[in-house]
Amino acid sequence: MITMNDQVKNQIKNPIIPGFYPDPSIVRVGEDFYLVCSSFELFPGLPVFHSRDLAHWEQIGNAMTEENGLRMEKNSMGGGLMAPTIRYWDGTYYIINTNFSDKGNYIITAQNPAGPWSQPHWLPDVPGIDASLFFDDDGQAYIIGTGEVWDNGAGKKERGIWLARYDIQNFKMLGEPVTIFNSALRVGASPESPHIYHIEEYYYLIIAEGGTEHYHAVMAARSKELMGFYEGCPANPVLTHRHLGFRAPIINIGHADLVELPDGSWYAVMLGSRLIDGEYKNLGRETFLCPVIWERGWPVFAPETGKVEWSYPMPESLEKLDFPKKNMREDFETGTLEPEWVFWGQPTRDLYRIADSKLYLSCAKARLDDEVRPFTMDVEPEIAYTPAFLARRQTEINTMVSSKMHFHPQAGESAGLAIVQAMNHQIHVERMQRDGKGYLRAVLVTSDYDRPQYVPGFTCETHWDVLAEIPCEEDSLILGFDIQGEEVKILYGTDEMALQELVAADAGKINPEKVGCMTGTVIGMYATANGAESNNQAVFDWIEIK
Repeated sequence: MITMNDQVKNQIKNPIIPGFYPDPSIVRVGEDFYLVCSSFELFPGLPVFHSRDLAHWEQIGNAMTEENGLRMEKNSMGGGLMAPTIRYWDGTYYIINTNFSDKGNYIITAQNPAGPWSQPHWLPDVPGIDASLFFDDDGQAYIIGTGEVWDNGAGKKERGIWLARYDIQNFKMLGEPVTIFNSALRVGASPESPHIYHIEEYYYLIIAEGGTEHYHAVMAARSKELMGFYEGCPANPVLTHRHLGFRAPIINIGHADLVELPDGSWYAVMLGSRLIDGEYKNLGRETFLCPVIWERGWPVFAPETGKVEWSYPMPESLEKLDFPKKNMREDFETGTLEPEWVFWGQPTRDLYRIADSKLYLSCAKARLDDEVRPFTMDVEPEIAYTPAFLARRQTEINTMVSSKMHFHPQAGESAGLAIVQAMNHQIHVERMQRDGKGYLRAVLVTSDYDRPQYVPGFTCETHWDVLAEIPCEEDSLILGFDIQGEEVKILYGTDEMALQELVAADAGKINPEKVGCMTGTVIGMYATANGAESNNQAVFDWIEIK
C-alpha cells in the first residue's frame, strides 16, 4: 500500500530551492546533480547545491569566497555576481560568471564542486553578460554570450546571441565570435542566458527572453551546424507564465537550463517567483523545476499543462537521497558558519568573530541603509560600505525569526534584527541610544529613484519611517519578526516564550516589485555606529528561523 507520506516523499516539490536563489544552472555527473545560483552582492557568493534525486538539495559550499579572491561591494543588492553556468568536462568542473563588482566575466575551476574553486581566470576578450560554456563531443570548448551583435539591416546593432570557439586551457577566445541568433519573437526584449546542447543531429539553443520580470520566457532554437544561424522553435515561447496574468501563484518563469537523467529523460531548472497575498514577490526569484520531453525534434517543457506545477512525481530511476534538515537555530557553538550564512558586501576581519558560543558584531561605521550609489565596475570595492550584517535568505512565505542579543549602545549606535531587500527597502528592530537614554524602535526604510543604478543620471533618496519607539534600558533582549505573508509583527522581550508585539509593519512596502525583482529577502543580525567610529560590539547568543 502506498501511503500519503509515501506520495509526498516521492514528489519533487517546487520551488526545489526556495528563497533568493535565482538564475539556476545544473549539471549531472554520474548519479550526482550539481546546481549553482546567482548571489549578487552577498558574500560568499555563488551557492553550490547537490542532489541525487532532484527533489532534495543540500548546499555544499559557495564557489566564490575570500579564499579564491572574491571582491564584492555592498550597494543596491542588485550588483555583484549574476547568471552563472556550471559545466563538467574530463574531470573538471567549470563555472563561468560575471562579477559586476570586479573585472567582469571570469571562469573558475574545481575538481570537487564543494570546493576549493580556483582563483578567477578573467576573460577580457569575452564581452556582454550571461556568458555560458559548451563542450562538444570532441572536447572542443565554446563560449556563448549576449551583446549588441545582430544587424537589423538598418545600420543598427541589436541584442543577440554570439558563439565562439574557446581555448579552455589558456582561457582565451579562438577566432571572432559568430552571431547565431537574435530573438525568438520579433523585437523580443532581452534575449539572454544562452545555453547550447548537442542532442542527436541538432545543436539546441535555449535562451531567456522578455526580461526577468512578468514577461519572462524560455525560448528554443536549433541548428545542424554549431556555428550556423539557429531556427526558432515554432512553439516559442516553449515555457512562460506571462499569459497567466499578474496574479498567477507562480510568475516570472524563465532562464532555464536542461539536464539529462541516466535513464534518458530530461528536466529543466529555471527561475520563478511565488506570489504572496496575490500581489507581492518578497522572496525574489527562486529555483523551480519541470520535466521536458522531446517531440518532432523540439523540447516540450511541462508537457500536458504547459506551466510549472507545484509538484511532480520523482523519477523512478533516481536514488532517493533525503538530506537531513539542517538546524535552523544557530547557537554559534562550532566556531564556523554554515554556507547559507552571508554578509552583504565584503566583510573585513574586524567586523565579526565567533567565540564562546556567541557571535560578536562590531558597531561598524557603515550602515545597512547607506545611500545607494551609481553603479561602477572594475574598481576596488569600497569595503568601508560593508555593514556588520550576518543574514540568511528568507525561504518560506510564513517565517518566524528570533534572536537573543546583548548590547549596551553608546550615543548614535544601534543593533538588532533587519529584513533587507534591494535599493534600501528594509525593516529594522533595534536597540539604540539618544541623549543618554536607551530606546527600542522599529524603522521602515524605503527609497525613491527613477532609473536603475547602472544608468547614467541615477540618484536615490532614502526615507526613514519610525513605526514605533519605546524607552528601553535592557541590555539583554530577545528580538523577533513574525512574518505572515505581508504582515510583519515586530516582537521583543526577555523571555523567549513570552514575546510582546512592538508594532506591525507592512512588508509589501519593501517587496521586489518596487525594487526590480532581481533579488529577494535576507534576514539577520546587525550592528552599526551609523557613520561614526566605534569599538563597541553587539553580542548574539543565538538566532532561530522557523
